[in-house]
Amino acid sequence: MEKLNRTTAKAKTYTEKVIQFGEGNFLRAFIDWIIWKTNQKTDFNASVVVVQPIDKGRVDVLNEQDGLYHLNLQGIDEGKAVDSIEMIDVISRGINPYVDFQDYLRLAEQPEIRFVISNTTEAGIEFNPDCKLDDAPALSYPGKLTQLLYHRFRHFAGDKSKGLIIFPCELIFENGKHLKECIRQYIDLWQLGAEFSEWFDTACGVYSTLVDRIVPGYPRDNAASICERIGYQDNLLDKAEIFHLWVIEAPREVASEFPADKAGLHVLFVPSEAPYHERKVTLLNGPHTVLSPVGYLSGLDTVKECCEDELIGRFVDKVMFEELLPTLNLPQDDLLKFAHDVKDRFVNPYVKHFVTSIMLNSFPKFKTRDLPGLKTYLERKGELPKGLVLGLAGICTYYKGGKRGNDEIVPNDDAAIMALLKDLWATSDTAAVAKGVLAASDLIWGEDLNLIPGLTDMLAADLALIQAAGMRAAVASIL
Repeated sequence: MEKLNRTTAKAKTYTEKVIQFGEGNFLRAFIDWIIWKTNQKTDFNASVVVVQPIDKGRVDVLNEQDGLYHLNLQGIDEGKAVDSIEMIDVISRGINPYVDFQDYLRLAEQPEIRFVISNTTEAGIEFNPDCKLDDAPALSYPGKLTQLLYHRFRHFAGDKSKGLIIFPCELIFENGKHLKECIRQYIDLWQLGAEFSEWFDTACGVYSTLVDRIVPGYPRDNAASICERIGYQDNLLDKAEIFHLWVIEAPREVASEFPADKAGLHVLFVPSEAPYHERKVTLLNGPHTVLSPVGYLSGLDTVKECCEDELIGRFVDKVMFEELLPTLNLPQDDLLKFAHDVKDRFVNPYVKHFVTSIMLNSFPKFKTRDLPGLKTYLERKGELPKGLVLGLAGICTYYKGGKRGNDEIVPNDDAAIMALLKDLWATSDTAAVAKGVLAASDLIWGEDLNLIPGLTDMLAADLALIQAAGMRAAVASIL
């Protein structure tokens, strides 16, 4: 079987127009696929340069395959089963700025570069005051981006035609506004001057977006058979559902430059992404975040298994329909239809979405996806949502580590969060774990969640029950 690269496979070459922060499964199955489809259907003719946003990543693997990989789309489309495999050829190369910082900065000197797209997880858009302009590179994603923008401003002597259009895809409401504010903080911190500040404000656009596609990622259960099917050894195989939606809060002139909506794709340029964001994050990402640790600790491995399990499926329904849906202010019929559509996507027979792939950075995810619903539910119902609190207990328990049967539990999050949980669980006191996690204001929540009435005691009780009787018993206790 041949190795996959541009020597062994026929691939097109496009003009480098997009800088993409992140090489992960989601971006490759969503953004890069959208650009690939747009190239096919329009005269966009764009390729993507991938920048590795953290010091440990897979840019080397990407470069070994010359940016090529195959995407397996599976699902039901207009009543017909779809199981397609397509080679995506829009990534031209990858850069690790921790190794090749000057190569990274030279991207800013390319006149054809016009777009920046990112998905650095919810924890990625943050202002880190320890970052410096002469870091190689700055630690935070907004810091790296500010370095790039400033280098471009200086290289092109403030030419306003060389500004960039920036689409953050992190699952944060108003992600564009958050990213823009972080960049402005770096401009002030690094004293980059009024001229650069004005160039950034007038020549560049940072637009909030919402992304929606379930991406299980590498199909480890049938990767070998897919490689046989395509005739290449592809170490970057990716898998996703058919459904996709990208909502971009931007004016029509931006759509004219990025014509994805003209390629028959579900890409919407709208005045406000707020209603789409609230519905999707609450009813799709919210249940995902809590069903994953609860299901995994109940002996289940995929989202489909969780939804079809008699006990855990009832837990998912409780969280989605009884706890999260009532916190939204959209028409009830629309919400119910969307929620049932989400359940259908969860049980897509063609997609194995492993819950462990969802549990990366679970605490920041709970903060953005579930905590708002928890607060609104308490405000409206006068009591805490038991399913969401148990989901948080599941996250805390998963981060304890150890084993599930013969499988090693390997949580993955910010090193400081991992250290905090390790120290808290070392006390063997579930009350201390609950109080310590909820008190992590600076590290996770931005507030002390112990101040939410009853939350500390309920979380501690859930943790104690999970430790004593197991997750399935804890789930049964709230149903």
